[in-house]
Amino acid sequence: MLMRLSHDIGLYFYDVLVARFDLWAAFGVIAQFVFGARFLVQWLASEKAEKSVIPVGFWFLSISGGLMTLVYGFARRDVVIILGQAFSIFIYIRNLMLIAKDAKKRKAMAAAEAAVGAEGAAG
Repeated sequence: MLMRLSHDIGLYFYDVLVARFDLWAAFGVIAQFVFGARFLVQWLASEKAEKSVIPVGFWFLSISGGLMTLVYGFARRDVVIILGQAFSIFIYIRNLMLIAKDAKKRKAMAAAEAAVGAEGAAG
């Protein structure tokens, strides 16, 4: 029984990794690497800051890898991948929008503080 199982597992992996491996499968693997790279970026940024942080690069890799995986899902006609990535991409984009909004607000506050400081120094 174990011999049959190991033979069947070997055939399965041969089918998946060799017989069915084509350009779209290679694209899908690359998409997964891009998507997975975001965790490496997040981990390195957290180690550098010595606390948990999510850098902007995490969201750009999320969008890039998510879009690539979405294209792969459409090419393979895989509804699970399509639904999973289609909705997630909106979340990634929204996070970038919130980061940009916060940066704009901080810049405006810093400019206002500088203006108040300049008035105080002149007066």
